[in-house]
Amino acid sequence: MKKSTLDKFGAVSPQTALEMCQGLKNLSNADICISITGIAGPDGGTEEKPVGLVYVAINNQVHELRLSGTREQIREQTIEFVLKELERG
Repeated sequence: MKKSTLDKFGAVSPQTALEMCQGLKNLSNADICISITGIAGPDGGTEEKPVGLVYVAINNQVHELRLSGTREQIREQTIEFVLKELERG
């Protein structure tokens, strides 16, 4: 993870999700790599990046999710999304 990416875009961004996924691929050479970054709450959200904003990168394809609910519900919805995407292949 490049410090410049974090400085320019923040931890919760499509650029960060993509860079984490690419870094994992380079380190592991795995067939499937997934990275997730987001704001599950209940605190930490801003107008620009609200609670429920999640970026998921799967094999270098980034998905933006806008979820709602409790922290646990947002986390569960994110995992459900990832599993459905993996199932779709």
